[in-house]
Amino acid sequence: MGSLNASANSLPEHLTRDVMGLAVRGNAVMRFFGLKVYDVRLWTPMKPFSYADPFVVELVYDMSLKGKDIADRSVKEMRAQGVNDEIKLKRWGDEMAKIFPDIKQGDALIGVSLPGKEARFYDREKLIATVPDPEFAKAFFDIWLSEKSSEPKLRLKLLGEQ
Repeated sequence: MGSLNASANSLPEHLTRDVMGLAVRGNAVMRFFGLKVYDVRLWTPMKPFSYADPFVVELVYDMSLKGKDIADRSVKEMRAQGVNDEIKLKRWGDEMAKIFPDIKQGDALIGVSLPGKEARFYDREKLIATVPDPEFAKAFFDIWLSEKSSEPKLRLKLLGEQ
């Protein structure tokens, strides 16, 4: 589905119809116990980062993962960010498990934040799903962008601060 290097200068055309004028702000590598899980890149307008502006988080995986496992990990990270409504987390987890495909090495999963509106998820070829819940979108993207992120160095690299 394309590597991070192959798409380094542009987002897929079908995605840029929804969000225009974005550029890479930062990128990083996510590792778990030394193993590379994915490359991640943040696309934003070229001004100070704000959740009020549309942005894109692009992940290109270096290993195979089940969509359900990605959803479960996302819920765990949201909980660690301070989301404590277990009913909401269960609903979001169930929805993500339906949305996120099983991933193999080289696959991309691209999340788009449309502030105050929704989150959209794409692969390199098409829209996978739209989640019309601004609260979900904020909690999901906080996994990488919140000051409470479990990966503070990765966050700083994405925001172009390191």
